[in-house]
Amino acid sequence: MSLLNIAFPFHTDGHGHTAAAGYDDHVRDMILQVLFTSPGERVMRPGFGCGLLDLAFEPNSPELAATLQLSVRAALQRWLGDVIDIDALEIVAEDEVLRVHLAYVVTATGTRRADVFEVGVP
Repeated sequence: MSLLNIAFPFHTDGHGHTAAAGYDDHVRDMILQVLFTSPGERVMRPGFGCGLLDLAFEPNSPELAATLQLSVRAALQRWLGDVIDIDALEIVAEDEVLRVHLAYVVTATGTRRADVFEVGVP
């Protein structure tokens, strides 16, 4: 854990300083970045991300859900495997919204969390 966990997305607080986040919230922000960054998007880390948004435009099917769950779990374990332990992962595509239900433990604090990440699909 670092002393300053920068809030994501980057912004300033009411005093004009870089906004900070508690460690558990910082971990949630890191998960958000892994989920919604496409591989190749970051120049210095071309493998970072999971391609979730790329697959969101495919026709909805059980095969797509299984593919998404595998790729998301693999990316989270690769990039945040030393930060979180995944308890449960479910991906739901409803109409124009893709939801990732993630239950996990923050290893440094032992905090159990259940967060939902979603994105609208045009």
